[in-house]
Amino acid sequence: MTAASADLLTLIRHKEAFWSNQTNPATNASEIQNNPSLATTVALPVIYSFLFPAGSFGNILAAWIFSRQALTKRTQYIYLANLVTANLLICSTMPFLAVYFARGYQWTYDSAACRITNHLGTLIMHVSMYVTIIILCSTALSQYSTLKKNCDVQYSQAVNENFYRCVLEKFRQPKFAKYLCIIIWLTVLCVTITAITYNMQPRAMEEFHRCYNIKVEVGEFTTMIAASFATACFFVSFMTVLFSYYSLTRHLSKIQKNTCIGEKHLIYSTVKRNIFVIQMILTVCFLPYHIFRPFFYVLLTNDDCPRLNYLVEIKNFLTCLAAAKSSLDPVITLLLDKTFKKSLYGLFTKSTPEHHKRKAGIFTEETPEM
Repeated sequence: MTAASADLLTLIRHKEAFWSNQTNPATNASEIQNNPSLATTVALPVIYSFLFPAGSFGNILAAWIFSRQALTKRTQYIYLANLVTANLLICSTMPFLAVYFARGYQWTYDSAACRITNHLGTLIMHVSMYVTIIILCSTALSQYSTLKKNCDVQYSQAVNENFYRCVLEKFRQPKFAKYLCIIIWLTVLCVTITAITYNMQPRAMEEFHRCYNIKVEVGEFTTMIAASFATACFFVSFMTVLFSYYSLTRHLSKIQKNTCIGEKHLIYSTVKRNIFVIQMILTVCFLPYHIFRPFFYVLLTNDDCPRLNYLVEIKNFLTCLAAAKSSLDPVITLLLDKTFKKSLYGLFTKSTPEHHKRKAGIFTEETPEM
């Protein structure tokens, strides 16, 4: 805790020093707004232009499948529905981001295009991103708790009964899942709105001339505080999923030595795989961005504009990597989730009584799917 507080104080001091040294904001802003590299003006718009149709189509198709075949009272469906919603919201910001990076350095700061992209687009992007992260963590806990209930009766009653009943079991309850998702959306929304509202104060218009500039990309002091809070939430979620995977792996190794798990081996392997996939999503898509962000604030100085350009562009590319997760989710689900694949196939083929019987168990709690 002491080390974390020291790190936060260090970030605050660097941030305050950065802003206090901005004696000529218009000049500093113009140096970055007029010199975005091709990586910003070409590569990022192209990437977002490809991610948008792929992500929109995949997530709309996933939402269609879930709405037609999912049992709405199932816990897993509640988490999946919120994930698809967050993915679609992120995808909706991609066209605006593509135009912003391609033409933002030409817009005036008080233009309608700049306000929509910087304020509304940023709000939707970051709210949906952190909703996704926390719900992924909740999904992993739900899968882990379901398996623990089914295969670890003696151990949970002897050692872990109170913890399981008070915490883990909650993640399997549909009512708790609904309230949890509502709280997640509202909390992330409030924190993000607070930071963005502070950035929208009228005094900013007197300092900024162009939409794409260093102060907009870095954000105000409240943005740094909100970013620090969001980074802490990410690492809590990341470590929770990592601990769940480690505990599950250790537990399965133990029961395989002590007993023959027989037919349930497939269920155990599926849950382990799903938690591993969640861990990989957090590691590949979100971890680089959250590792870099503290360094981004620490390295900010007003006397090295080329370095500021590089830092901002790295930040924007890592944000794009995090956003790419929303477009890849349907593909990952299709490749790894057999029931989702069967459901997708069933939508385009003639239904049979056997098929109707199979799809009724898609979101059962006994065989949870990602």
